[in-house]
Amino acid sequence: MRLIELAITSAITASIGGISYAALNPRELEGTAQRVADQATCRTVDTAIVGYLMNNGTQPTSIAQIEDYVRGDISRYRIVNGIADGPGCAKIRR
Repeated sequence: MRLIELAITSAITASIGGISYAALNPRELEGTAQRVADQATCRTVDTAIVGYLMNNGTQPTSIAQIEDYVRGDISRYRIVNGIADGPGCAKIRR
């Protein structure tokens, strides 16, 4: 067997093993998916804050002001120092 064939076979075997592990550990997979979704929502709220600022010339002070800029539930978020704070958001720099 040539080296390239060995490398490809090893990569395929490792991929199958990883997929099998994920299928056997759905809680970890679900936790990872939730963290990614929270980070995406935090970024969406930040984008909505910028959109509100661009349209109105002032920063929003509450989530209620930017609800029209976001599709979905953002009730777990708040605005602190002009940026989003909530699940998936990095710690606020004060």
